[in-house]
Amino acid sequence: MSPAPMSQKYSTISSALAVGTDEPDRNLALELVRVTEAAAIAGGHWVGFGDKNKADGAAVDAMRSFLHTVHFNGVVVIGEGEKDEAPMLFNGEHVGDGTGPECDVAVDPIDGTRLTALGINNALAVLAVAERGTMFDPSAVFYMEKLVTGPEAADMVDLRLPVKQNLHLIAKAKGVKVNQLNVMILDRDRHRPLVEEIREAGARTKFIMDGDVAGAIAAARSGTGVDALMGIGGTPEGIVAACAIKSLGGVIQGRLWPTSDDEKQKAIDAGHDLERVLSTNDLVTSDNCYFAATGITDGDLLKGVRYSKDKVLTQSIVMRSKSGTIRFVDGEHQASKWEGYARK
Repeated sequence: MSPAPMSQKYSTISSALAVGTDEPDRNLALELVRVTEAAAIAGGHWVGFGDKNKADGAAVDAMRSFLHTVHFNGVVVIGEGEKDEAPMLFNGEHVGDGTGPECDVAVDPIDGTRLTALGINNALAVLAVAERGTMFDPSAVFYMEKLVTGPEAADMVDLRLPVKQNLHLIAKAKGVKVNQLNVMILDRDRHRPLVEEIREAGARTKFIMDGDVAGAIAAARSGTGVDALMGIGGTPEGIVAACAIKSLGGVIQGRLWPTSDDEKQKAIDAGHDLERVLSTNDLVTSDNCYFAATGITDGDLLKGVRYSKDKVLTQSIVMRSKSGTIRFVDGEHQASKWEGYARK
């Protein structure tokens, strides 16, 4: 048998997985994990010391430094910004090494600064990337109503429906009784009426102090013991979570929730319909986006940073929507290489 010509292709990549030269490619995933690892290691030194601002500052500095080594031309669309009075990683800042694909970037160096300061579970360093021009611009409206659930009920729920009806739809889709559902919700006074509705419908509540990115992921993934996330949380966190949900399946729905007349007017002036329910695809229109997170404190999703004399251990998750791939990454780092980020 004569040998096959050198030009013959023995395998091909599915067109669904292939990317063009101007699109973010699969190699970007591990570069992004390096960034969230750095933020988690730097911020993790402040776990339990009661100072959320210093924790956040350390994580921001590390994330920004590592972002500038990533092979892409990024613009921060969802940053630390006006809400956090941040001098770095602000909306509109250019990040990356300036080469490669043009991307929108959403950052949250610590999702759960208070959790970090108090040493409470579920603090994460988070980063999301999508093709340029595909992330929703909330125009300085910092909060939104949210509804998140997994793939089973994604096409059935609607934020405009009564809470009881949505819970019954989720239960029906999952093949369980309503009293078997767990609804995650931020522990806030504003949620007291919502909590009553959930309980009157027959479902159970699971409170979180902060960190509703992790909560949204838990609601969208199977096997977490969380069936839905409801309530009012951060708009930036909603957009970041949408990048993850693009990979997980499921759905996030949101409706902007201005907290003042000034915010409301800014939203109206920017052309937002405050009654509109935004879907996952409204929050991130790209089908080629990435989500990466590294645990800072132990949580339902990831283990937190662990420090020893010689090593720093991290656990991360990275997702890519184009392939639907979810990877867990355990990192073992030489402690001596990270001394510059230690708490001083």
